[in-house]
Parts: sequence; C-alpha cells; structure tokens
Amino acid sequence: MCGIAGFWGPARERGMRSTAKAMADAIRHRGPDDNGEWCDEPAGIALAHRRLSILDLSPEGHQPMTSASGRYVIVFNGEVFNYEELRGHLSGWNWRGHSDTEVMLAAVEAWGLEAAVRSFIGMFAFALWDKQERKLHLVRDRLGIKPLYYGRCGGWFLFASELRALRAHPAFDDHIDRGALAL
Repeated sequence: MCGIAGFWGPARERGMRSTAKAMADAIRHRGPDDNGEWCDEPAGIALAHRRLSILDLSPEGHQPMTSASGRYVIVFNGEVFNYEELRGHLSGWNWRGHSDTEVMLAAVEAWGLEAAVRSFIGMFAFALWDKQERKLHLVRDRLGIKPLYYGRCGGWFLFASELRALRAHPAFDDHIDRGALAL
C-alpha cells in the first residue's frame, strides 16, 4: 500500500510544497519507507507520495517520478502485475531502475495514456501531470480496487488516497451541503 495526494488550482501560490507534504504526512501510515513532493508553482500543481517499498527498493523507485523525457510526472499507488512483460515491449529504453512506475511512464510516452492504461493489468490509482499539455489525469484500475478521492474546494481541485489527506489542505471545507444530500 502506498498513498498519493495532490492539488491543482490558482497559479503562483506560495507554500505549495509544505501543503503537499502535510497532505502526504496525513497518510503516513500508507507508506512509511519514503515520501516525496513535486510542485510546479506557475502551473498551480503539486503532487505528493508516501511509499511502501515493494518493487525496486532502490532510490530509483522514488516518487513523484518524472518520465525520461521530462514531460510527465506521476504519483502511483498499486501494482501493475505485467510490468516486466510491458518492459520487454518497450525496447531501446534506457532504464534507470526496476519499478513498475518507470515502466508505466515509458508506456505512456511510447503509446499514449489511453493505450498504456489499456495494457496495464493490476490494481492502481495514479495522478499523471502532463507538463506539455498542462493537463492532470487521474486514473484507476478497471475495478476501482485502489482508492482515489477527489473534489473541488475553494478554487482548488484536490485528490488523495484517503479523505484525511484532503482535510490537510487549507481550502478543505467539510460542511455538509444539505441540498445536495437530499438529492
């Protein structure tokens, strides 16, 4: 089990890294082995990760992980069971480590996001930031085995593996909208 968290919103916000860290720290129990944050303040995006090291115990498995070209940044919770097979189909790649996360990024670069996700067999939830297109993609496995919560709060789009990480964001508002509840 690992944990992911992040947010996207108004650009040039100060303190994004510390907010991302607070969100990840709120789900520390999901990944005691490593943690990391990545921010692009001008784009208003921050990604955070808590790692439980299972595959590629080396620092090369650290997340958030940037693709070889630098275009994509990912935080990933889960496991792609067929990553070694996929790695074999991605010939000519200069591999840094042995993680399924690195294979996922290479597959996205080589085949595009939709084709890559169709090739993944496993249980996963991930956030993928495309620096070139300035798009955030949230993806879950076909059965939704791995949790992924998301919502809008105060102009921010928040997401995480658990609600307690969302609560750590300063814009989080936990009031209940009675009108929406009635619907």
